[in-house]
Amino acid sequence: MDNFTFSNPTKLIFGKGQLEELKNEVPQYGKKVLLVYGGGSIKRNGLYDSVISHLKEMDTQVFELSGVEPNPRLSTVHKGVQICKEKGIEFLLAVGGGSVIDCTKAIAAGAKYDGDAWDLVTRKAVASEALPFGTVLTLAATGSEMNAGSVITNWETNEKYGWGSPVTFPRFSILDPVNTFSV
Repeated sequence: MDNFTFSNPTKLIFGKGQLEELKNEVPQYGKKVLLVYGGGSIKRNGLYDSVISHLKEMDTQVFELSGVEPNPRLSTVHKGVQICKEKGIEFLLAVGGGSVIDCTKAIAAGAKYDGDAWDLVTRKAVASEALPFGTVLTLAATGSEMNAGSVITNWETNEKYGWGSPVTFPRFSILDPVNTFSV
């Protein structure tokens, strides 16, 4: 067997009931939070209400970007970046699977970039900073909850690119298997 060393800057919080840890993580980054999620599954299974309840207990101001689609689109990234810049967002919380998390990574980097986020995805520019973000995983499939990579689709140009940056690692990821039962 080969020896190896593994290092990852994402703090993994695993186990039943670990959503409670939001109270120990989110306040480190600010009071203005953008909650990013996909379709209605987190509303149907009660996770949305739980997340909102925890965020309200922390006296955060919550803004939302819902409807992140599979194979997240640049247009959705643009919406998120606009919210971040207009509202002074300090932290993003992705609640979902790989597509939601990938979209959040692009939003986090795009919010700190003066140009179009597509420049970062196509590597015309380098993401040198990003808003901090965390994740609440609902579908374990892509590893996006603990890596810096992301895949974004530009429907206008019919292009889809994978990209990443050392600044787009989640600060933390909550992996509660209960949140994946409905998959």
